[in-house]
Amino acid sequence: MLCALVGLGVNLSPFAVKGAQAQEASKRETRRTPALRVKVYDQLSRSQGLADEGKTAEAIEALDNVKSKASSMNSYELAMMYNFYGFVYYNVERFDEAIAAFEQVVEQQPIPESFELSTLFSLAQLHMMRGNYDKTVAFLERWETLNAAVNPNIEIPAKNYVLKAQAMYQQKSYAKAASYIDKAVALEEAKNDIPDENWYVLQRAVYYELKQPEKVKDILLKLVKHFDEPKYWLQLGGMYGELGEEKQQLAILETAYQQGYIQSGSDMFNLAQLYYYHQMPFKGARLIEKGFDSGALEKNLKNLKFLSQCWVLAKENDEAVPVMKAAADLSDDGELDAQLGQIFLNMEKWQQAIAASEAALSKGGLRNEGTVHLVKGMAFFNVGQYNEALNELAKAEAFKSSKGMAQQWSKFVETEKVSAEKLTVSLSR
Repeated sequence: MLCALVGLGVNLSPFAVKGAQAQEASKRETRRTPALRVKVYDQLSRSQGLADEGKTAEAIEALDNVKSKASSMNSYELAMMYNFYGFVYYNVERFDEAIAAFEQVVEQQPIPESFELSTLFSLAQLHMMRGNYDKTVAFLERWETLNAAVNPNIEIPAKNYVLKAQAMYQQKSYAKAASYIDKAVALEEAKNDIPDENWYVLQRAVYYELKQPEKVKDILLKLVKHFDEPKYWLQLGGMYGELGEEKQQLAILETAYQQGYIQSGSDMFNLAQLYYYHQMPFKGARLIEKGFDSGALEKNLKNLKFLSQCWVLAKENDEAVPVMKAAADLSDDGELDAQLGQIFLNMEKWQQAIAASEAALSKGGLRNEGTVHLVKGMAFFNVGQYNEALNELAKAEAFKSSKGMAQQWSKFVETEKVSAEKLTVSLSR
């Protein structure tokens, strides 16, 4: 239970008295410890039974009864008594009292080393859970000192480094956290084992805070390989984007899409933008439409505008027009109507070009009003309305960005107007 709280996967049961006794009997002790007498064990066992039945008050009362005879108890018996107090308090989530009880366990000396080691590690975990990061590290270091004396040839377990890394991360000591989590991961990988998923997650978070995106990317590659979660594919794609490796970003996100991992509207939009950026607007448009159909994407101004841009780039004007019309209806300015006017002009739909340009001018807020007058003038010319065309072209000449083109068109329209008038006179004779 305790180990699951910190995600270390440690198989630790410091409250099982009989199991602890059996472990001690099978292991050579380097310190002489007194025995746990049967009568004391029976009294402690009674309190555990009450606690297991959910009778917390009765369990504590039974322990208090044992404690009243503390003067006649040896160090091991006192340690076991405080251990049971800790167990009872922990089970009812009275964590501060549980910690105080467990801290009393390790103050009783002498007690079996393995019992002390397991309690020290439990204390480190509990302090971690309570946000007491300095104490987490302090108890881990006490564990390491004792373990080195008892087991000099055994390397510190990876889980200890992970717990230290967690504490350092919470204290924003990211460089120290990196050194510990790297050690833990390296120990597991050296055995050809896959480290716990949470270890990689912590390692990734540490290097993200250290602003080392290349390391973050490498860790995410491992997460994708070993755990294949949608979030890791998306994060990996994002990290390639941060590194400026857009082709790799697109490859990763497209693979994620093919596996069904692109589900949210924001992820769909991001991938569609990548398609657009990489000159694949048709794919981008289809993805946006899929988002509309599934309800993941709202048909708002931003999304409709982007969809129309995809269709325009894909040279699919018939697809672009209704989408851009819908976007223009939602817009307060005339920019989209102006774009629509240009599309209609390119499609040789002169009257629609005139209507869209008029709507653009009516709404206003245009970045380049002269171009709108120019489009309108060209459309009027193509339907034979020369005077209207010349009026619009004259307006276009008032803007620097469209002046040159408007003057050229004005000369051309004047010439065509004269020719048309001569033809009319000739036919009327």
